[in-house]
Amino acid sequence: MSNAPDTTRPAVVTPLRAVIAVCLIAPFVALLWVGSYTKADPAFIGIPFFYWYQMLWVLISTVLTMTAHQLWRRDQRARQDAKGGTAE
Repeated sequence: MSNAPDTTRPAVVTPLRAVIAVCLIAPFVALLWVGSYTKADPAFIGIPFFYWYQMLWVLISTVLTMTAHQLWRRDQRARQDAKGGTAE
């Protein structure tokens, strides 16, 4: 019996999973870096930058989270297919 590791197991950190992580981390970095948006100008339709920048990130975060979810589902399907099983 050999104690060699199983080489058929897929890698845990893949480029796709790195993209998923970036999609999920980007909103936190953008909003925790308060110094980048603590100003009133430029105003957008009368709304100070401080407020509309944060509201814009609500929409961006939604798109990034949906993208991360779709990429995760694709990754899971690919792993199931590689194992020979069926995807849920």
